[in-house]
Amino acid sequence: MKISSLIGVKPVDHMNHAESSWLISACLAGNEDAIETLVRQYETGVFKLALSLCNDVSEAYEITQETFIAVLRSLPGYQERKSFKEWLYTITINTARSHLRKRRLMEKLRTTLTTLFQVEVQKSSTPEETVIQNEQEAVLWQALNSLDERHRIGVILRYFHELSISEIAEILSINEGTIHSRLHTARERLKNSLEQSKLC
Repeated sequence: MKISSLIGVKPVDHMNHAESSWLISACLAGNEDAIETLVRQYETGVFKLALSLCNDVSEAYEITQETFIAVLRSLPGYQERKSFKEWLYTITINTARSHLRKRRLMEKLRTTLTTLFQVEVQKSSTPEETVIQNEQEAVLWQALNSLDERHRIGVILRYFHELSISEIAEILSINEGTIHSRLHTARERLKNSLEQSKLC
């Protein structure tokens, strides 16, 4: 599987319900073009989520591939009670956890945002601005990486994948109140950490 445009291109994952239903039906019918379209539609978001969970580009490639294999195998059982993206991200997280467990990395899932921030760094117009952004990136990465998994995943899904509270609750199978609480706690911890680093 080729992961197209890993950095700098926002995943095109805003299909409406009718488009999503048609594409899924076509995939179930064995339409190879539809399967390719489905993968290309969501591969960037899946890869970035996998990368944020495993902190390794090659591992993220493997997780992305395994995720889409699992998705295609499980597609006949997909029910539209939750959006396809929520269902897909749930499989991505479960695949990542399984992958890391096999490689004995489950003791602590680490988050890397370095790749996600490279786009902004590249936009700097001067070497001085690049140095400043690199320093800020390192501080923010360190602060996020200091969060425990349950708070870190919430932040990633909410602010980097722009999911709603209800979508995150569906993906993680916990209630919305818990999501609100975790995000509040995560924001407070990040704020304190960044204030100590004088980034805020």
